Amino acid sequence: MGSESAMMSALWQQVTLARVGFYRWREVSLLHRLLGPLRSWRQGSWLLSQDWIGLALGLLVFVLAPFVSTTLIGVLLLACAAFWVLLTVSDEAGSGFTPIHAVVLVYGAVMAIATALSPVKAAALQGLIKLSLNICLFFLMARSLRRPQARNVAVLVLLLVSIPVSVYGLRQYFFGAVALATWTDQTSTLADATRVYSFLGNPNLLAGYLIPMVAFSGAAVFAWSRWVPKLLAVLLLLVNGLCLVLTLSRGGWIGLLAASFSGLILLVHYLSVRFSPFWRRWALPVLLGGGILLVGLAIATVEPLRLRALSIFAGREDSSNNFRMNVWAGVIAMIKARPILGIGPGNDAFNSIYPLFQRPRFTALSAYSVFLEVTVEAGIIGLLTFLWLMSVVWSEGWRQLQRLRDLQSPQGYWLMAAIVSQVGMLTHGLVDTVWYRPQISTLWWLIMAIVASYYSFERGQRRLAE
Repeated sequence: MGSESAMMSALWQQVTLARVGFYRWREVSLLHRLLGPLRSWRQGSWLLSQDWIGLALGLLVFVLAPFVSTTLIGVLLLACAAFWVLLTVSDEAGSGFTPIHAVVLVYGAVMAIATALSPVKAAALQGLIKLSLNICLFFLMARSLRRPQARNVAVLVLLLVSIPVSVYGLRQYFFGAVALATWTDQTSTLADATRVYSFLGNPNLLAGYLIPMVAFSGAAVFAWSRWVPKLLAVLLLLVNGLCLVLTLSRGGWIGLLAASFSGLILLVHYLSVRFSPFWRRWALPVLLGGGILLVGLAIATVEPLRLRALSIFAGREDSSNNFRMNVWAGVIAMIKARPILGIGPGNDAFNSIYPLFQRPRFTALSAYSVFLEVTVEAGIIGLLTFLWLMSVVWSEGWRQLQRLRDLQSPQGYWLMAAIVSQVGMLTHGLVDTVWYRPQISTLWWLIMAIVASYYSFERGQRRLAE
């Protein structure tokens, strides 16, 4: 058993690139040697010597994203990409390249191949450009967030921006809001219920935006040491959580539950070194049991919650469920037609091909499932690459969490929040693709960058030497 366990561990380390010497890759790169004069120029450049500029440029995207047009978000992403390229070509050898970066590049390459082979190349190219800008944002933020102070600032900015978003959503609930589309089954008793959408214009989109905000609000309760900031964190947790619930987004609710319970598991594990033997054994069952009981009581006693939750299991009797099932049937037909590398990335490519496969009267702008969307865009190869990427992200995140747990560092709470945000967003993504909208996609790649920023290069070198 011991040898089998060792073999499985070694295999997993190979799959997750744990023993690959990424810190040395530039030392043997011909291109990096050719760019030597740029590094000399950078040493004398005031602009490129200011680490905070990249951080500020990246955070500006998240400050404005909930309130401005997608066009302006695109312009800001283009500026982030240009600044990252300028920094990277003049960087020192061995700076900042992690296993996560490597698989992100592979994922981008698969999408590029899918674009080249797409039956609608021009439309797919638009999607590839959007994906590339998001990946460049990931690269910029991953290098800008290496310092704990930078992560603290980034989380604070995110949470402060969430205040007007959630407060406006609560205002819509109390004072009413015009439904911009048919978001609830018109035959349901909740047909006239108010679903808040704040500045984002869609309740499902708002729910997807708030899942990470709830996770980081919860983490701030533990990470912020003084009482006044802790009280602010508790208030943010309540406001963001309540606003998410009032979206009446069933996918958002499922994502919130997945994030909450995975967060409890990680939190108990992280703090268990401080527990007595009794609580090391019973803390997790008590918290999980209490959480399940609380959710059950809320559903049982609050009629709108109960009716909305039960509609999840109504099958085709619920119009929203029926709509998704018909869209999924069309999407699966698209996948069967091009199973290897799909049709290419982006909603433009999807909108060009989906009408050929859609069921009558069931038009759609996306696949209403992240995993189906990835498979449609890049086929089975793209889906496997995406799953590989998530395996590497969570494996590396777990390694760094173990290191921070030994130190009981407050930075561990931000890492846990990033991981559970991904769990929540992907769970929500089982039945929706709101994170393909720039307000959500940028958040997704920021969270990826937060996990990558924890990578310990010294520890990576020691692992290779073992």
